[in-house]
This record gives sequence, C-alpha cells and structure tokens, in this order.
Amino acid sequence: MASPENILLHLAEEQEAQVREIFAALEQRGFPAQHQTPHITITFAPRMEQPVVDLAEELLAPLMPATLQRMGTVVFGTRRKQTVAWLLEASDELETAARAISTANPEGRGPRWIPHLTMGLRLPRAIVPDYIRALDELSPPELRQLTAAEAGLRVPSTDQFFPF
Repeated sequence: MASPENILLHLAEEQEAQVREIFAALEQRGFPAQHQTPHITITFAPRMEQPVVDLAEELLAPLMPATLQRMGTVVFGTRRKQTVAWLLEASDELETAARAISTANPEGRGPRWIPHLTMGLRLPRAIVPDYIRALDELSPPELRQLTAAEAGLRVPSTDQFFPF
C-alpha cells in the first residue's frame, strides 16, 4: 500500500533535530529505528484533492508559525503493532482550521483531529511500555512546547513537499 498524501505541519529545524536525536538515542537503547520526518498531520488521502489543498493553504499559511503544547503520551492501535505519539494541544485558531480542512477532505475523518507527533511508529505491542519509559527519560523539558514552522502538502510518491 502506497503512503498517502498529507497536509502537514513541519517543526522548526532545531526542534526537528532534537526529535531526531531522541529517535537515535532510542535506537541506541535497542528500540526500532524511526526514519519518519517529524511532523504533525492535519489530514491525509491517497491523493489529496486540489480544493482541499487550496483550503489548507488559505487557512494554515496565516497561522504559521504555530505553537503547540505537549500534553502527554498516547498509544494508537489495538493490534500487534502500535504507534506512540506525543499528544499536542493547538490554539483555537489552528484547531478550527484543521477541523475545517479534515471536513473538506472526502477521505478525511470529518471534523475530528487529534493533534500529535509520532514518536514511535509500528512498534511491537510488547515493547511499548519500555519505549514510553525510555522516551520520557530522553525527552528534554524544552520540547514541551513545539513550533510548527511551516505547513504544506507532502506527496510521498514523488518524495516532494510543497510548502504553503
């Protein structure tokens, strides 16, 4: 299955580097390598329709940079492989924009949006508690506040990012 196209938010460069350092430290402790670019997904689809992209640019560009607060750690998934993420809280303006974009996306989840930053993708269920413990130990306090520096469209099939 091909990776979907995403409307997403990229972190400020310094924070992206800090997250990648956490990924590397987790790997040094024996956990699975994390190769994903740290980002916050707004919505996704096999192929993002142009009206959704246009709406996202209209709504998100004026909100950048945006500040998000790390509120805790969550686990997504109920099967053998799970995802560990930082749960984030966005401003009312960003929350409203994200929900409008998701609603406009025919492949979206309606007005639902759970702002998060994936910190562990496709982890075997048995290691999740230890992974969360190690993540907590390795996460610097200054990463309690994250900055979304830019918004854009990610097209994995061509390995391109189109900033708004």
